[in-house]
Amino acid sequence: MNTILLSKEELLIHWQGHRALTRKTIEAFPEKELFEFAIGNMRPFSVMVHEILAIGVPGLQEIVSKETAEFKEHTNLYKTKDELLAQWDHDTAAINSQYALIPETDFRVEFNLFGQYKNSAVNSILYFIDNEVHHRAQAFVYLRALNMTPPFFWER
Repeated sequence: MNTILLSKEELLIHWQGHRALTRKTIEAFPEKELFEFAIGNMRPFSVMVHEILAIGVPGLQEIVSKETAEFKEHTNLYKTKDELLAQWDHDTAAINSQYALIPETDFRVEFNLFGQYKNSAVNSILYFIDNEVHHRAQAFVYLRALNMTPPFFWER
């Protein structure tokens, strides 16, 4: 028996809920710490956000076009929180547009994401979400280390 747990629309709502929370997390950082603060060998949160940006829309474009491309860290490195948030908002809209172009029948089709990761479209999208949650959790640790309260993780 083939059970569907989430519809295509519900998965997008779930992802966009995570994106909204990550946006709140970016907003919570003081400008300087967003770009400079790090603990141990971890990267500043702005660099992690660049990675998230390099995965979401480009990954969806690969799923839609069925053409693989080499993974590239986001090449336009933003210097201010406002620039980063503007790109985040742009990509949030682009995710909605690109996602709408994926036929439901393609969600189980396997392909090579970024020429490296053979997986189905749905599992790739779940990876995009997992990667974002992972980096947002690191940002929560940073905010706590800065004696700041991160956004509530359940407020998506």
